[in-house]
Amino acid sequence: MGEGWCIWVTGLPGSGKSIVSRELIKILMQHGIRAQLLSSDELRKVMTPKPTYSLEERDAVYATLVYIAKLLTENGVNVIIDATGNLRRYRDNARNLIPKFMEAYLECPIEVCMERESKRVETYNAPAQIYQRAMKGEASTVPGVGQPYEPPLHPEVTINTVADSPEQAALKIFRVVVERWYGRL
Repeated sequence: MGEGWCIWVTGLPGSGKSIVSRELIKILMQHGIRAQLLSSDELRKVMTPKPTYSLEERDAVYATLVYIAKLLTENGVNVIIDATGNLRRYRDNARNLIPKFMEAYLECPIEVCMERESKRVETYNAPAQIYQRAMKGEASTVPGVGQPYEPPLHPEVTINTVADSPEQAALKIFRVVVERWYGRL
């Protein structure tokens, strides 16, 4: 059993992280590659059932997410992190602790993210209508509005999710995974 790899799919809320991550899992499975999806929203349900999204809470959630990913990769499990990780230091922590690590940045203008979020039916356990609540002053911790979102400085792959469908985005990430860790399939 070799060491697993980890991909952090990052971007603003509404950029497509959850759907792209799930499409990536499907593509990997079609090629006989297994991966575990780690979602910050799923983890929050366990760690912070009534989340405040404070800086301290985010620090704890992202530190736990990275710790779990590190343990899994050390045991040969491939990991896809589906999480905004609004501060670079969260993702840098993963990069420093996980030898086979890469960032996939889903680039999307905040106006498009807001539009998508307003029409979203499936939230994948993310809080609903976050941008609308932020614009009304009811939620001050939304990345890109009340809190900073620091895009990666040197992601291994950047995808414009306005130009690319979730399937196309997942395929682009898959190609980088294969090139980087498998040579070819």
